[in-house]
This record gives sequence, structure tokens and C-alpha cells, in this order.
Amino acid sequence: MIEKIKATELSIGRTYLSFILPVGFDNGEKLDFARSLEENGFAFFKLNDQNKDHENIFGDEISVDTQELEQYFLPYTEHILFPESLNEHGFHRFTKSIGESFIICIHGKTFPFYVPTIDVMLGPFGFAFLTIRVTLDKEEKDLADVLDFAQHFRAVESKLDEERGAYILHPQSGNSISVYDFLFTLLCPVMERYMLPDEKPDRYFGSFPYIEDERMLVSAFLFSLDNTPITEDQLYRMGTIDGRTPNGEVFISANNPSYVQRFLNKYMHDRWAPHTYTIITGHAFMTISNELPNDTERMLSQFMGTHYYNYLLHYFYKTMLLRVAYEYSKIDWDKDDEYVKSLIKFITLFSSLYYNKDVSTRAEGKELTIMFRKAFQIDSYFKEVTNTLQALYKSQENLAADRMNTLLFILTIFTVISGIYGMNLVIEDWKTHSGWKDFMNYTLFEWISLITAVTGIALSFYLVAATFSKKIRNKLRRRKAKNYL
Repeated sequence: MIEKIKATELSIGRTYLSFILPVGFDNGEKLDFARSLEENGFAFFKLNDQNKDHENIFGDEISVDTQELEQYFLPYTEHILFPESLNEHGFHRFTKSIGESFIICIHGKTFPFYVPTIDVMLGPFGFAFLTIRVTLDKEEKDLADVLDFAQHFRAVESKLDEERGAYILHPQSGNSISVYDFLFTLLCPVMERYMLPDEKPDRYFGSFPYIEDERMLVSAFLFSLDNTPITEDQLYRMGTIDGRTPNGEVFISANNPSYVQRFLNKYMHDRWAPHTYTIITGHAFMTISNELPNDTERMLSQFMGTHYYNYLLHYFYKTMLLRVAYEYSKIDWDKDDEYVKSLIKFITLFSSLYYNKDVSTRAEGKELTIMFRKAFQIDSYFKEVTNTLQALYKSQENLAADRMNTLLFILTIFTVISGIYGMNLVIEDWKTHSGWKDFMNYTLFEWISLITAVTGIALSFYLVAATFSKKIRNKLRRRKAKNYL
């Protein structure tokens, strides 16, 4: 009989959490969006900026080395992650210092937390990240409470039973507000103006219909007490963000120890064991260490800097690949010729400008890249996109061939008919002013000739008009596509 795994307690000292929310915006308003962010206290991040305030993203406790950011990524990846201006393609990051404390209540239990900074990263194709950095107070707390805080805070719209029962106290009025209102009314109200409404009204404003989870990603670096053993159940609960049940009991979403072991073999990075472990899943990127914070300053700096960008980049890959599958499912093959062309162009631009299998120059960066790709199932999604692109090209070729054959058939028929008797029978009547009055006396063949001639002329005018209007529409689409990047 399999022995049931037990959830063990672990005291946590310092906590550094980042909550990452993907949102959609109108890419045509990207420059206006960026100006509005700067007018509301956000600073544009550049690697060679002399202002070093943006390096201290968690206040004075953690400093991110911009030189290491520059050296960590391969040149083509560095170019898109750290563009020097808004006119360059890539991810444009804006950071704002908040420096305020708040309180969240979860099932009657209060958790004071501090927000040092927030980021808005404007990415390609109308895709943006909102990152909220959070630290809990430095008093010792159980791992289950930290994970419970993360589980409830990441739920932008609480729908499941385990997500309900949490609210944030407004610092001025004392009223309770939801996480959504906290993000877009209190912390970053400028964003809501540019966010695109979702097709489904029950999802959060600005969400994507092709993202399967409506909750924020969680990135965290946790410190347990010095040299406290870290067990497998604790690592598993970090990867699945298992906090507490509504009754306050420690929750673990598995019973079988063998299952937990297989899970850890797949998602755990143990390069720095036995003191430090990292868990990477589709919704969590967490590191825990039982060493003193002063002994892991560099590791913490890398986690908040280079590893953070690596994580976001691969989540962007996953989201764009899911977007292709979603757009492909919406194609009406009988009508959406231009839609198919735009989808082919989107796939080509994404693959050539942004998608790269290898992004880091460092050994650990390469290891994490492999784990990110595994957690986000990027290889399988990319294979589907490759098959999709081949299907789109084949569809375009078949459609073009069918249209050409149809056009040649119609023109051939009209040429033959009009050449035999169409124009010869009625053309003389068209030369006189009274010729049109004789149509009532036309014979059956003369009527056929008249209809054939008029229809042929009308078809010619239609084809000319349709060709020119199509050229104009394509020109407008190409102009719009330049803003799509």
C-alpha cells in the first residue's frame, strides 16, 4: 500500500515575490501608451542609462547589475530585450517606484505587504507585462502562509473556491478592494485606458482569449531559516502554489510520493543543492534557499535580473505560439484570404525577429532555458505552428490556382461566345440613337447576344475595380502592419 505524503512545515524569513500579468493593448497606440507611462512617473529602462535607480528594483536590498544583463544574453536576444529607444523593435520596460505598504485579508487572516516597484513592459504584437514586486514583512511565517498569499494575490478575478475570501484594504479609505482594482485603480490606473477588452465578458479586462489561466505568474525567491532542511513536499507545493484550504489547513495537491518525485525530476533545478533549489512550472518560478541572504546576494540579483528576463521571454514565446493556434482556428477558409496572408506574415515576423531556441551565453542560463521550454511546452507548440504555416502556404497556393483557373474559364467562355456571334449581332444597333429602342424586337439569339455582351463588359469593369480596390486594401494593411511590431 502506498503511503500518503505528508505536508511539512517550513519557517520562512525573507520573501521576494513578483507577480506578472499579461495584458493586451492596441499596438498602434504604443508610442502614446509609452508617453502616458512617462507622464505618470514611469522611467524607461536602458542598459546604458547613467541613472542607476532602476537597478534597485526591491529598494536598497537588491541591486541588479546591468552589465551582467548585457553579457548574459546572446546579441540578437539582447537587442530585442533591451532596445535603446521606442523606435526599435523589442520589449520596452518602464519602471515606477511605489514604496508603499498595504494589507491583504485572506479568510480573516491579515498579511501586511510592501510594494517597492512595478514594471510595465510593452512587448511586440500588442502584448504587455505588468509586474508587481512584493515583499512580506520580515517576521517568520510558515511556507503555507506565503504560498496562500501568492495563490490569492495572483487571482485577478477570483472564481474558484480556493481563490475566494481575499481582499485588500484601501490605505486611504479603509474599504476592501479586489486585486483587479488594486492593480488598475491604485497602482497603475494609466494602463486600463489602453488595454483591449476581451471577447469573453467573464474574463479580466485586457486578458487574452488564448491564455488558459487567468491568474498572474508568480516569481519568488524565499529564504528559510539557516540550514533548515528543505523537503520534497515543500518543493512540490512551491511548484503548484499549494497554500492552505479555506479551513486553514495546509494543502498539498498530491498524495503519491512517487508522483511528487516524478514532478520534481521534471521541474526542479538543483544545481545549487542542498542549500538552494529552483522550481519552474507553467505558472511559478520559485527559488528557495536555507543560506543567509548576505551569502546569496549574487544569486538573488541574478534571479531578479537575468533569470527574470529569461522567464518573461519564454512566456512570451508560449503566448505567441498559442495565439497562432487561436487565430488559425478562427479562419473562414471561404472568405478570409487576407486574414490568411496576415497570419502567415505574423508567423514569419515572430519566427525571424523574436523566436530563438538558444538565448543565453551562460551555462546556467542554458540550463534554465531548457527548463523554461519544458515547463511552457514550447517545443510542442512550435511544432504545431510549423505545421500550421505549411497548411497556410498550401491553402494559399490552392486558392490562387483555383481563382486563376476560374478567371481563365470565365474569360474564355465570354471570348468564345462573343467572338462567334455576340458582338456581331447587336453591335450595329448600339451605333445609332434609336438602336436601343429595337431591343423589343430582338430574337432569342439576339437577346442572348445582348446579355452576353453587357455581362462581359460589366464583368470586365468589376474585375478592374476589384483589382484596384484589393491593391488599396493591401497597401493600407501593410501600413497598419508596420505599427503591429
